[in-house]
Amino acid sequence: YWLDRVPKTFDFVAPGETMQEEYYKRWSQNLDRDMEFKVYGHAGKPILVFPSACGRFYEFEDFGMVGAVSPLIEDGKIRLYTVDSVDCEAWLAHWMYPGDRGRRHDQYENYVLREFVPFMRDHSGTTGRYMTTGCSMGAYHAANFFFKHPQHFDGVIALSGLYGPEYFVGNYMDDAVYFNFPLCYLPRLTDPTYLELYRQSRIIICVGQGAWEEDSLRETRALEADLQVLVVPAWVDYWGADVNHDWPWWRKQLPYFLEKCL
Repeated sequence: YWLDRVPKTFDFVAPGETMQEEYYKRWSQNLDRDMEFKVYGHAGKPILVFPSACGRFYEFEDFGMVGAVSPLIEDGKIRLYTVDSVDCEAWLAHWMYPGDRGRRHDQYENYVLREFVPFMRDHSGTTGRYMTTGCSMGAYHAANFFFKHPQHFDGVIALSGLYGPEYFVGNYMDDAVYFNFPLCYLPRLTDPTYLELYRQSRIIICVGQGAWEEDSLRETRALEADLQVLVVPAWVDYWGADVNHDWPWWRKQLPYFLEKCL
């Protein structure tokens, strides 16, 4: 439903005139294609931003998310790195064999880790760990990259995500599926290094209880239960029955949580 049920509303706040913006287009060896992205801001905590289903790197700006957090960007508290996606070549390519979709996602993971994160490190001049965020499908990516690679990321703000494979591949299972959906691999995670890194991080998972949030609400509850069993602290926030799976609410949620965790 992420492709055709999410309303496309545009009552957003434009980025401020003083915000530094940069556009890049670079060839990816891991994906064998050009990948585009933008950077917003001049300083502060680097945040890796994933778009929603089959979304593009400019989506966060187009739907007002950049404008919603522009005071934090202009004050030098955060810097957004909005990556492109290949969802329609991977998990959302429902005409493809599920194993092939998983392999394409693995190539995307290699792009993010081997090409994009090193760019973030060089560009920002920071050597620490970064934060991830995203809405809807972007929340899945943000959570999955955080939980799989806590050596690179020390925080996640996931808004209205799905964290299991059922919507994408049904009952199909292989290593690419198992190791890319938190509801599959977290219940069996025992590595103390990962668990300690989680416990040193800021984990924020949010979901509404209104229209189009039913599946995200169910899987957010399952993710919360898994984290409780692992004794991993997380702020799992359930907003009200009027809070829909839509951009106006995500524009409220992201600055709210960033203000609390910076």
